[in-house]
Amino acid sequence: MLEQQPHLAVITGGSRGLGRNAALALAHKGNDVIITYHSQQAQAESLVLEVEALGRKAVAIQLDAGRTASFDGFKDELLNVIQQNWQREDFDYLINNAGFGLYASIADTTEEQFDDLMNVHVKGVFFLTQKLMPHLADHGAIINVSTGLTRFTIAGSAAYAAMKGAVEVLTKYMAKELGARGIRVNTIAPGAIATDFGGGRLRNSEEMQGFIAGQTALGRTGEADDIGCVIAALCSPETGWVNAQRIEASGGMFL
Repeated sequence: MLEQQPHLAVITGGSRGLGRNAALALAHKGNDVIITYHSQQAQAESLVLEVEALGRKAVAIQLDAGRTASFDGFKDELLNVIQQNWQREDFDYLINNAGFGLYASIADTTEEQFDDLMNVHVKGVFFLTQKLMPHLADHGAIINVSTGLTRFTIAGSAAYAAMKGAVEVLTKYMAKELGARGIRVNTIAPGAIATDFGGGRLRNSEEMQGFIAGQTALGRTGEADDIGCVIAALCSPETGWVNAQRIEASGGMFL
């Protein structure tokens, strides 16, 4: 009896934070992973070794998720890596995770900051997915990472949350257009997570952690471990009838 080939996930922004945790969670479930990094090559290569220590295969590739002109070259490199390492020409899961935060009021947000957010979180997600769709295996899955800030509001998050709101709408249209191929597309919306995201603003502030814990039904701030496992679950066949949904993983913030 032939051994079943492991599923292969591509995770953008996989060198740290939620992307890193998602890669490890997927590996624990028997998947191989390709992660992208922007500038943190050493962290990406360290993660590759961690995944390989779990008995799974991993590769790291550089990607600037906000520069659409680089996507053709990235696609070619990705397909070459897949062919060389997995002897196939497609992959199973795409996790659009790459991104950065911005804490600034509407009054203080510059056009340059707005454009940088747009290029990574909306334009980047749209056109990278467009480039990779022909190489995503039928009956695969796409997970777009959003934020709890599209449901509740915290002053200073307007521009960032607006980008993620666009991603949530885009998720539904992706699901509609890819449904004929059996490809599911969902959004995961984390609550406040204590990582280095946004310069570690929450992770480094006990006062903020206390505030978030007091506003969360489960009584604490989130950790990366709370999110990676949900991403892995949304990729798995067990959630095969979950499609075009926004899944919030916030521990019950601001109920």
